[in-house]
Amino acid sequence: MSVLQGKKVLLGITAGIAAYKTASLVRLFIKSGAEVKVIMTPASKDFITPLTLSTLSKNPVHSTFYNKEEENELWNNHVELGLWADIMLIAPATANTLSKMTNGTCDNLLLATYLSAKCPVYFAPAMDLDMYKHASTIRSLESLQQFGNIMIPATSGELASGLIGEGRMAEPEDIVSFIENNIISKLPLRGKKVLLTAGPTYEAIDPVRFIGNHSSGKMGFAIAEAAASKGAEVFLISGPSNQQINNSLVHRINVTSAQEMYDACHQYFKEVDIAVLSAAVADYKPKNIATQKIKKKDTSLVIELEPTKDILKSLGAIKTNQFLVGFALETNNEISNAKKKIESKNLNAIVLNSLRDKGAGFAGDTNKITIIDSDFKEKAFALKSKKEVAKDIIEEILTRIS
Repeated sequence: MSVLQGKKVLLGITAGIAAYKTASLVRLFIKSGAEVKVIMTPASKDFITPLTLSTLSKNPVHSTFYNKEEENELWNNHVELGLWADIMLIAPATANTLSKMTNGTCDNLLLATYLSAKCPVYFAPAMDLDMYKHASTIRSLESLQQFGNIMIPATSGELASGLIGEGRMAEPEDIVSFIENNIISKLPLRGKKVLLTAGPTYEAIDPVRFIGNHSSGKMGFAIAEAAASKGAEVFLISGPSNQQINNSLVHRINVTSAQEMYDACHQYFKEVDIAVLSAAVADYKPKNIATQKIKKKDTSLVIELEPTKDILKSLGAIKTNQFLVGFALETNNEISNAKKKIESKNLNAIVLNSLRDKGAGFAGDTNKITIIDSDFKEKAFALKSKKEVAKDIIEEILTRIS
């Protein structure tokens, strides 16, 4: 999953030959999970049609302050467009438009929206070599960056004039990659490593049977997504789960048993900054595993169980600078039991949920939690989707490690 997933991208297109590349640019943003709206300068329509861009973006293309062809002549509100966007990109950004942006000239909808935008503004210059090297253009590029705008540098190559040199607009793939990397570089968990456990463990009885639980892994996978969305590199150690994750920052390590999860956690724990153990690990396992399938008989079957290793406690015993978070699923004396776990397992915080709370627990899409830290400060949250709960957990961790 791209960091652009769910972002609102406002693409401004000006009148340069590189405008033909914006069709690919819109498609790449859509593929990344972003919502795209397009503003064109009137002259840019000579290079690519609004119909093409509206079809690809699945949104109307704006170019003028109001639509003359419509009977009610609706106003295209530049303020609303500027406030709507999470990201504004002007590509291609011609010498003419760069100069107007620098000097505050406001003679079209795109420039009015630029001056109203509250979001990060990226611009990708595109022009011929001599124009790109001109002192006025250099001044514009420097001024715009001083204003806080982010330049996506032009590249070298064959230009429309036939000259070879700087001035080519960056390729669409490189523009999207540049924006993604720029966003990631500013995220609060950039450079941090997070260990996460999720799902159940299965403890074998024989080759076909096991002891398990109803954990789906949804909560752990949601936390992995939330941590990655803040820039963290995530090691997700998952028991058997049908959940899927598609994020280049998340490395999934599949395990089955509690012992396998224990081994994997200890393999990665020393190199991480944060560990959140949300997996529902079996407390007991069969002492002896049958090598062949146990045949059904009329008599009772007795299986001797022994405790599994306590992963959370073992990590608490060896932690140095890691921020260690456990989960507690309780049915009674919830707060008291959770606080005891914080002390006995040397945790920095614990996420408590109770099976007595409607909508909380295994398999569902919602959860209701209380976060308790090592100072026994409690913060309760309302019933929310597990994705929203995951965001709350990561935000609470951020407030304590910042």
